Amino acid sequence: MPETVSHPYIEFREVSKAFGENAVLDRVSFDVMPGETVCILGRSGVGKSVSLQILMGFLKADSGTVIVAGQDITNFSENQLEAIRKKVTMVFQNGALFDSLTVGENVAFPLRESRELSEEQIYQIVDGLLQMVGVKEMRDLLPSDLSTGMKRSVAIARALAARPECVLYDEPTTMVDPLMAQLLGDLIKRLKLQLNLTSIVVTHDMRLAQKLADRVVFLHEGRAIFFGTYAEMEKSPEPIVQEFLELDELKIEA
Repeated sequence: MPETVSHPYIEFREVSKAFGENAVLDRVSFDVMPGETVCILGRSGVGKSVSLQILMGFLKADSGTVIVAGQDITNFSENQLEAIRKKVTMVFQNGALFDSLTVGENVAFPLRESRELSEEQIYQIVDGLLQMVGVKEMRDLLPSDLSTGMKRSVAIARALAARPECVLYDEPTTMVDPLMAQLLGDLIKRLKLQLNLTSIVVTHDMRLAQKLADRVVFLHEGRAIFFGTYAEMEKSPEPIVQEFLELDELKIEA
């Protein structure tokens, strides 16, 4: 029997963050186990993306403890954070691709940075990753030639090129059509199963959360008002959670 890992890969313990008078996160706690997908839900401006920025070390929490890859990164220096960012990578909402590089060169970028591989090996890996995310035939195009959804797929391929243990997705289905949203959701789910990735998905897309989430954190007015499975969330007595679920049902009916 393989040994079961009982330590969370990521933990927020009583994390608070304010910008001036605006308390974005107020003593928020949740954890993510290895190989688990946790979705962070809530309205715009409730600190969903700020949580990811804190996990990557781009922002510092005002108080609380932040554990990433099993290490307390709360007071890490930039050098120490660089080592963490080799294990944990982020797919930004805008894709953050290099405009002047082709799709293939964008995905090759993290592989070239490591300087461990020959060009031939890099090309093989790039083709494999582009095939995995369904955009292999776009290898020689520039990001400006791609739709928003395709850019996201390429950004996911580039994130995977770094061979991370954990991927953070910031609103992966926002501003894409419903079919592309479905394809991106299927892709994120497949990658989790194939690569045993630990993931956090920030979203306000309830269907995406239902498809992907092992557990859900619901943020409202800076607090985590719910943390549990999607099925448990459907039974939550919190009015704002029920309002979110009802709005989604209306969208489906429409």
